[in-house]
Amino acid sequence: MLTDGAEFDFIVSGAGSAGCAVAARLSESGRYSVLLLEAGPRDTDLWIHIPLGFPKLFTDERVNWKFETEPVEALDGRRLFQPRGRVLGGSSSINGTIYMRGQPRDYDGWRQRGLEGWDWDSVLPYFVKAEDNERGADALHGEGGPLRVSDVPTEWELPRAMVAAAVEAGIPANPDFNGPEQEGTGFYQFTASRKRRWSSAKAYLAPARRRANLHVETSAQARRLLIEDSRAIGIEYQSPAGPKQARARREIVVSGGAFGSPHLLQLSGIGPAAHLRA
Repeated sequence: MLTDGAEFDFIVSGAGSAGCAVAARLSESGRYSVLLLEAGPRDTDLWIHIPLGFPKLFTDERVNWKFETEPVEALDGRRLFQPRGRVLGGSSSINGTIYMRGQPRDYDGWRQRGLEGWDWDSVLPYFVKAEDNERGADALHGEGGPLRVSDVPTEWELPRAMVAAAVEAGIPANPDFNGPEQEGTGFYQFTASRKRRWSSAKAYLAPARRRANLHVETSAQARRLLIEDSRAIGIEYQSPAGPKQARARREIVVSGGAFGSPHLLQLSGIGPAAHLRA
């Protein structure tokens, strides 16, 4: 357990799908000390590593934030369940392991709105670099990367019949939903290897944890960024021993996901002024 006020070159807040990769890459050269903070526990639960165990994880508050939406008017006021990982690996440790990179036009749309470096041509090389796809490498896929991607181990008779029926009805067959076209019917690939989940924690963090310059602190929930002279210089987090602080000599990386990152920024006084005043 860290002492209060410990200093590192980089602090990464959130050990989810992104945070594990970021911490591993930052510590790779050995030049920098890196602290990775995670609110949840280590990924030791047996059901994390058995892909078909994910339904159990969807209701387990030890590894799942179990968020809910605000009431949805179009659904008669119902709230929708929003599972999010609270464990090393984040949601990549509790999801269904389906490997789906998304539509290229979505990335290009972000670039058109001003998000430089997020167009499809810019992000594709990183997807390729990350992959260790059992089908091998081509223009859209990689081989030898940290993230293992595999085909479904058994094409059961009923799913095969459903795919065949869809093709017969006129839906195009698609052998790769991360290929040139996303439309169609077929079998997904999975972030799994030898019938075991291959989360971001497994892919990136597990090999990196042998490095002396990487410190991983679990059960450490970030509470706010420490700001001095309009610059983030550290982070306050809640540990089992009480509130603590850690300081960053270089940078802080906020990687708490779609919900956690804006939440932490707002707790730190960073965000829309009207919302913060409320």
